[in-house]
Amino acid sequence: MKNLFIISFFSFLITSKLLAQNDTTSLGFSLKNVDGNMVSLNDFPKAKGFIIIFTCNHCPFAKLYPKRLNKLNKKYHHKGFPLIAISSTDTVLYAEDTYDNMVIKASKEKFNFPYLYDSAQSVAKLFKAERTPQAFVLFKENNNWVIKYNGAIDDNGAEPKKVKVDYVSDAVDALLKNQKVIITETKSIGCKIMFRNQVKSSM
Repeated sequence: MKNLFIISFFSFLITSKLLAQNDTTSLGFSLKNVDGNMVSLNDFPKAKGFIIIFTCNHCPFAKLYPKRLNKLNKKYHHKGFPLIAISSTDTVLYAEDTYDNMVIKASKEKFNFPYLYDSAQSVAKLFKAERTPQAFVLFKENNNWVIKYNGAIDDNGAEPKKVKVDYVSDAVDALLKNQKVIITETKSIGCKIMFRNQVKSSM
């Protein structure tokens, strides 16, 4: 009986890990873009997948990536993998991340992709995003959006010319070729997303 319990427990852990990497739960959302319009995944009916980036205005790490995000969207949007950026940080803690400041940021950096305001932080919780910037590569399988990669955008935030591994690009390139994504998860180096309930509980 004890051995059966141990086997069942480890089977649960393995299954949980697989679900985390290939989450077939509904990942749909509708959020306000910096242009004032609501944006959802359904607005891209021809999309094969998405590059979802959780980012913000205030984080020093996130500030390293605007040009690279523009390049990613320019490279993959027409191939069926549009990039969508989402800000989910607590604007009470970080006034720099308010919607009005997002509008200014998007204009200044000439974003060529949607920059969405997750005011309730619900989408960050849905994706289990933890830091900014943090990337998720989604791919459609059996009419479900499945997370195929989660983590850092590349391996060198500070010096883009010294990047050796483009994690997001490698994942998208593999999926476009109907190949398996080799690196499915990395550690995202950036600022921690502080959720309001976490902040209150720590006071």
